[in-house]
Amino acid sequence: MPPSLRAPSNVLNRPDRVADATRAKVEQAITDLGFVRGGAVPEHAAHWRRNGFATWLFTPAVSGWYPKKAPQQARPVPLLGEPWPGVPARGRGASGRADACWRPIAKGLTPHGLRHTHRTVMEDLGTERVLMDERMGHIDGSVSARYAHVTPGMRKRLGLGLTQQWESAIDARLALCPTSPVRALNHLLRTRVDARTSVKP
Repeated sequence: MPPSLRAPSNVLNRPDRVADATRAKVEQAITDLGFVRGGAVPEHAAHWRRNGFATWLFTPAVSGWYPKKAPQQARPVPLLGEPWPGVPARGRGASGRADACWRPIAKGLTPHGLRHTHRTVMEDLGTERVLMDERMGHIDGSVSARYAHVTPGMRKRLGLGLTQQWESAIDARLALCPTSPVRALNHLLRTRVDARTSVKP
């Protein structure tokens, strides 16, 4: 863990290991945030923590399986058939109430794997290396890289290419079903349907 992330934990658990200046900054942040150790959480965070998202949302969505937290506990995601195309069943006896289970979309894919996908997509679109490195957060130490710079034209071409791929993906999903129980996706699908309806004579 980077030192910057260890500092709060050390201040709470081993304050003698933290420099006075660092301890003062962390204690001020604790005060500003109103953190109370062991206190009740007043409300849920606005988004999932990275590990929770990867474990309980991303991985089941791409593999069709909930993770194995103990031997023999890995299990398919139970699915209710309504509303179409289905939503995960929750709570006790979910498997018994399920109509089906999710099928894998991309077995073994991880959130980090999307970085590989994005790099490959950029390569396929003919994106300049200097822009790819910038988007990926990579540093090219070669001499030639010192003379290459990202231009507005590069960004525009990449934006157009990514937008075209995104719209093609929405069209492919729309061909499967014009609605989704996922609010954000349902809005995108409805917007796409409305746009097509408005251009018809």
